[in-house]
Amino acid sequence: MDRTIRIVAGLFAIIIIGVAVLFFSTAQTTATAGIPGSGNVTVYFFYGEECPHCHAVMPFIQNLTQKYPGVHFQLLETWHNETNQALSATMNKQLGVANAGVPEVIVGTTVLIGDRDIPAKLESVIQDQLKKNH
Repeated sequence: MDRTIRIVAGLFAIIIIGVAVLFFSTAQTTATAGIPGSGNVTVYFFYGEECPHCHAVMPFIQNLTQKYPGVHFQLLETWHNETNQALSATMNKQLGVANAGVPEVIVGTTVLIGDRDIPAKLESVIQDQLKKNH
């Protein structure tokens, strides 16, 4: 009986270790999403809920999400969400952007701010990033 319990416990331990390895390898793959060269493109769209300029850009962003289903779009409200606000501040600091505002888009190391630059330049930035990553 003791031998059976040891065998079952050993098999159970092997299963737990296998699941842990699978989980952590999936987490590592997810963590590289949006990093240049990883094969994925992430578009960070920072906006304010009551911002009229953001509302003007939102339909354009939503159309791009349909046009580029392989691109990961992060729509992040920053006026009422401290976590998104902190992410925006961190990314802008890393990219050397001193006076960021909304609407703002970050793709790789490219930053577009405002309701003129985003519709005028974002699609070409996405296409360029897709070419670089594939």
